[in-house]
Amino acid sequence: MMFIVLHNDGVVSSILDEALEPVSLFDTGNPVPITLKTIAQTNRKTLVVWCHEHLKEHVNSEAFETIFHHERIFASYNPSTTDYLPKQLGYVERSFFLKVNKTVTYPTWLMSSHIGGLNTEVLRNLTRHLNHNESFDYFLLSLAKRAMVEGLFCYSEHKLLTSKPTEVITTPQASKQELFKFVRQHYKWVWVIFLAWCYAIFERKTSVFSVLKCVFYKRLKTDFNLETIAIQSTKREIENKSIDVIIPTIGRKKYLYDVLQDLAKQTHLPKNVIIVEQNPQSNAVSELDYLLTEIWPFTIKHTFTHQPGVCNARNIALSQVESEWTLLGDDDNRFKSNLIESLFKAIEKYGVTVASTVYLQSHEAQTFFKTAQTSIFGSGNSIIKSELIQKTAFNLNYEFNYGEDSDFGMQLRHLGEDVIFLADVSITHLKAPMGGYRTKIKQQWEDAAIQPKPSPTIQLLYQTYFTKQQLLGYKLLLFLKLLKANGFKNPIAFKKRFKKQWQQSVLWSQKLKQQQHA
Repeated sequence: MMFIVLHNDGVVSSILDEALEPVSLFDTGNPVPITLKTIAQTNRKTLVVWCHEHLKEHVNSEAFETIFHHERIFASYNPSTTDYLPKQLGYVERSFFLKVNKTVTYPTWLMSSHIGGLNTEVLRNLTRHLNHNESFDYFLLSLAKRAMVEGLFCYSEHKLLTSKPTEVITTPQASKQELFKFVRQHYKWVWVIFLAWCYAIFERKTSVFSVLKCVFYKRLKTDFNLETIAIQSTKREIENKSIDVIIPTIGRKKYLYDVLQDLAKQTHLPKNVIIVEQNPQSNAVSELDYLLTEIWPFTIKHTFTHQPGVCNARNIALSQVESEWTLLGDDDNRFKSNLIESLFKAIEKYGVTVASTVYLQSHEAQTFFKTAQTSIFGSGNSIIKSELIQKTAFNLNYEFNYGEDSDFGMQLRHLGEDVIFLADVSITHLKAPMGGYRTKIKQQWEDAAIQPKPSPTIQLLYQTYFTKQQLLGYKLLLFLKLLKANGFKNPIAFKKRFKKQWQQSVLWSQKLKQQQHA
């Protein structure tokens, strides 16, 4: 069963059923949030779609079943070039969910009133947490921002429309005061002050009145219990459950042996275990004698190389994958015998092609217990559908530095694939000592008179995937952290030095981007 709520700027104009026939069960002329609440009160397990009148001829109803393949999916699409919340939101938002790729299915809490859909089970579950008197766009954004981390799967979905409208589509814009209200209700209080600083520093604008009005608002709660809405995706991503495991290794013979033993005990065995062993010493040979002297219940593909670098090693391994699925592992992991079996059960349940597990050290305790979308990606604890590795690779510009995991995850998201954190599947990361023959890699900027801040690879990552305002917000936040670490000594001189360090970071990140790798 399904309802389509047509509206003009947030006011209901008509309601259609799944046959696109008018429904007289509900009143028109009410704000959309009120109507959504009313529909949810009397209809269980029902998809409710909203659509602005100017888009009704473009509604792609045939795609709804594929888009909303389980009851905890929240999808919308904004065909215009502007969002409801001003771009200055980027000053305080640190995730990769803000710079949305509108040409693919992209994970984000930036929901839109233009067109979207949600199951009534979600609305029923969260009704006491929602303010149905807010404007429609604010209502949607607040719902998604708070519920995404709690296990509501939120997407920008271009497939909601059959085609992009030729006419110019405009989006209502929140005021500066509404932006401050949103930040107060959805972030810690300190970010309200930080936002005001950003306005003052980067835009030469005061925000005293907006900050003072925030005193009358409270941060909204996110203690939702969406787990009561069972998930069983109708998507079928698995065909034969064949899986290869890739493991880069360097100087951890004993630890790698334990990993292989854990793989050998799996209730669902991998087809291939692909090991890329690195040793930069020119006269070195493989130390992994047990690969040949022992019998393993899977095929081992072993590559030995004198070229160090985990990005290069992973790419070599990925090029040898044969199976339908790939498990990205590490040489110092430990896991239970049902790891692979549990991963496949999760893929069937959520209908995803990429997932990362809990990845803690043995002395660390798990603190987050809800399976949800995540802005991170783990290259030592993730499973991906192998067809995706034909379109991605670990970027060698990040070799011997930071950010390669995040960049790989972002490549996947820009292909239209979401990354899911599986709260009930775990791998223990031992973080074993490095092998004795590892050589220190000299960074290109190591001898520079002015050392870059932040690391050029982090700069490259953020330059690529952050909005302009996110980058500026990060710059100010980094400055404040470094100034605090310096004991707030000589702030004027420190600011001048930091400006030069930031410029060096930008310069080196641009050089990295231009590098060509064999």
